[in-house]
Amino acid sequence: MQGIQIVGFKNSGKTTLAAELAEELGHMGRKPAFAKYSSHNLDKQDTDTERLLKVCSAVAGMGPDQAGLFWSEFKHLNTLIPLMDADLLIVEGGKQLGWMPRILVLREPSEVSELRPDLALATYGPVTTPDLPAVTSVPDLARLVLERGFLLPGLDCGACGLGDCAGLTQQILAGERTMEACKSMNPAMEITINGQPMALKPFVEYMIAGALRGMLKELKGWSPGPIDIHLEG
Repeated sequence: MQGIQIVGFKNSGKTTLAAELAEELGHMGRKPAFAKYSSHNLDKQDTDTERLLKVCSAVAGMGPDQAGLFWSEFKHLNTLIPLMDADLLIVEGGKQLGWMPRILVLREPSEVSELRPDLALATYGPVTTPDLPAVTSVPDLARLVLERGFLLPGLDCGACGLGDCAGLTQQILAGERTMEACKSMNPAMEITINGQPMALKPFVEYMIAGALRGMLKELKGWSPGPIDIHLEG
């Protein structure tokens, strides 16, 4: 899955841009999903969902053409991605994230220093900065996202030799390294959930793989070579 963030301050036009970008990507044959970070709880005031979340750990709703799921606790985005039937993720907000490139939507040039320009592909809109490319049309932005958008696992495991995923994101954007440097995305063992790869810290991968090999070696029919196991969740 590819990923891109739309980052800016309040009333900068992030949601409008995200919707237009998703529509354009759909026209280009992609299947985008959307995730939004908010500084306040989701707007459920005086609804059945709000009332039920006070007494339930999760609330699901199903309509003729829609379905939704709310939890009564915070969930990290990388744990929700396997639930999304998509091939490209657009994230609005989440300034603290560092595991995908971002597009900056500025109200004034001075804001750029607060929005991690080292993680940015470009700015979008009339307000620009001399240190980043400027994109002014949604089709151009969609092409840029398809060309350079990516999604690291967000584990901050350090297996790439850096302190966190943001460091590797910077190096990928600078052309110094590629996605192959992420050990969690190129493991000797791969687990997918609903078709989406599950990111595994190297230690966890070695632990699971070692346990499986140890058990299988005791069974009749064991021989060295690739092992394929399929489980229905």
